[in-house]
This record gives sequence, C-alpha cells and structure tokens, in this order.
Amino acid sequence: MPLSFDMDEQLVLRLADEIDTNGFAKLSGAVTDSDLQQLRTWTDEQAQKHQGEYFAYHGEAMLGESLLASYWADPRFKSLLAGLYRHAAQTDAPSDRIFPVLRCVQGNQGKRESNSFHYDASLVTALIPVFIPTEGEERGDLMLFPNIRRVRAWVLFNVFEKALLQNTFTRGWIIKGMQRNWLKPYILRLEPGNVYFFWGYRTLHANKPCGPEVKRATALFHFGDPHTGSLATRLILRINQGRARRMSNKAGNQPPAPTQS
Repeated sequence: MPLSFDMDEQLVLRLADEIDTNGFAKLSGAVTDSDLQQLRTWTDEQAQKHQGEYFAYHGEAMLGESLLASYWADPRFKSLLAGLYRHAAQTDAPSDRIFPVLRCVQGNQGKRESNSFHYDASLVTALIPVFIPTEGEERGDLMLFPNIRRVRAWVLFNVFEKALLQNTFTRGWIIKGMQRNWLKPYILRLEPGNVYFFWGYRTLHANKPCGPEVKRATALFHFGDPHTGSLATRLILRINQGRARRMSNKAGNQPPAPTQS
C-alpha cells in the first residue's frame, strides 16, 4: 500500500524548512507496521540469496516485485518530492521519475562498503529504514555533512568535485579527521517506520561501519538530477550501477541488473 501521509503544500514547506535548517527532515509513522514487515520479509529473502553479504539493487527492474514499487508509483509521493525539488532549485524538476535503490549492508563485505562518503546525483533523497541495528558500537548510523555545497551550474564542475571527494584517499582523510575530532558530521539514528529527507546532491553523507553480524537495510528514492541528460551523468550512472552489480553478484546468484541510461 502507499505511504501513509496527508499531502499538502504546508507539508512540503515544513519538510523543506527542516532540511534547510537541520540538514534533514522526518516524516514520522509514514510506513505502516504491516508494510515494514512485508519489506523486511522480502529483504530477508534477497539477503539469503547473497549469503549474508552486501548487496544493492538499483532501479525499477530490480525492485519491481517489492512493495517499494507502490511507493515510487504513488502520485502523492511524486508530488511531495517534486515540491521539495521546486523549493530547493527554484524551478521544476526536469523529470518526475523516482529512481529507487535498496541497499543492504551486512557481513564482512558490508563493513568495507561503510564510510563511503559521497554526494548523490539527485537533489532530493528520501530514505526509508528497513533494518536498523540497535545494539553495539557499530550500528551503521547515518553521517551527514549537511548542505555544504550549492547546485553546480556546470556539470563538469560537479563531476570534478565528486571525483575529488569520492575516492579512497580522500575518504581516508575524512575518517582520520573524524577520529581526531577535526571533522564532526551530524550523526542521525534512523528509526524504521519513518521516512527521512535530505538534499542528497548538496550533502556529503555515508553510513558508519556495521558489525559483520548485523544487517542494515535502507530503501532510497532519488528525485531530480539537476544535470539530467548530460553525457557525464549517464556515464556516472553506468559506472555506479555496474559496480553495484559486480558487488552483488560476488556473493549471490542474482542475474545482472539491466543497464539504465
């Protein structure tokens, strides 16, 4: 069933103001208990196929049989994301397409996929927690450096900026900076049942490490790429999806996901 919320302009304004002020916004109780259980059952089935190791599913083709399809097809949800984009960009989104991702951090491979600081290609990111560890030191909490850049007018500037930050060397220095308290990201404890929103394009973010014995699964809905249609954007998308397929196929027997353009 669709997400549980009442869509109106006041909701868009409230969420947008919270993202601008705090770096994120929360829609409490939007995922019903029955929906959450259904999502967890489906995710568990996929996790078993990957033998308890990390996997990520990108796009409608990989997730069309899950409950998530009812979310990205919901006109109210599309209207909400479109309103947030309009607020942030001061213009309408170039497309009303929502790009879904299911990411499951687990096992030894999952720990290696943590601390991967990045900017999203989309301006608006909505996140639904499915499985969130609650015990121990390594729970995979979401780390945010909120709203630290603007939407870039030039796509090549965006590509250069992402390349400069999204690599092993720079991420290592970010982690060192955090360990020495030179850098202090906002730590967000996610609670299943809620939906979280942030400006993914403008916010450097990653999850903290998860212990190999726990499972952290989140559904992500990306909306509004300011550079839609550019060659650079298409190439980055192909690279990211190819990497996700390789990572997933190492541990499981899932067929490769179709290439998206």
